Amino acid sequence: MIQFRLLQLLLSPFSLLYGLAVALRNLFYQVGILKSVSFNFPVISVGNLSMGGSGKTPHIEYLIRLLKEYIYLATLSRGYKRKTTGFMIARPEMNAEQIGDEPLQFVRKFPDITVAVGENRAFGIPQVLSLRPHVQNHFAR
Repeated sequence: MIQFRLLQLLLSPFSLLYGLAVALRNLFYQVGILKSVSFNFPVISVGNLSMGGSGKTPHIEYLIRLLKEYIYLATLSRGYKRKTTGFMIARPEMNAEQIGDEPLQFVRKFPDITVAVGENRAFGIPQVLSLRPHVQNHFAR
């Protein structure tokens, strides 16, 4: 118990700095220094709560299986650990160094959906729509 309290005491300055950074970021959005981006269609974002091992990839696969029969789907990933940069549409013959291991897994398991990679989601989503305009059609196959 004493070790936990000591660790808690040692880490508390980092917690305060993190809280200050988040508060400052939120303030920047409120006053318009940072701009949020919205789209006129549904976007489901999975992640950003924790790194590795929390079940994000299986959850995305579940959503793909659940929705692919009803709507035209696309997934957009940053392509973690890929050696390339910028936006690109994934193809099954690519490798993990080009697009990342999870997008490669998705494009090979689900060849009938669009899989893309790009560091910037606000830029990537319009790119997907310009290259795959059918993704906007939310009804029927």
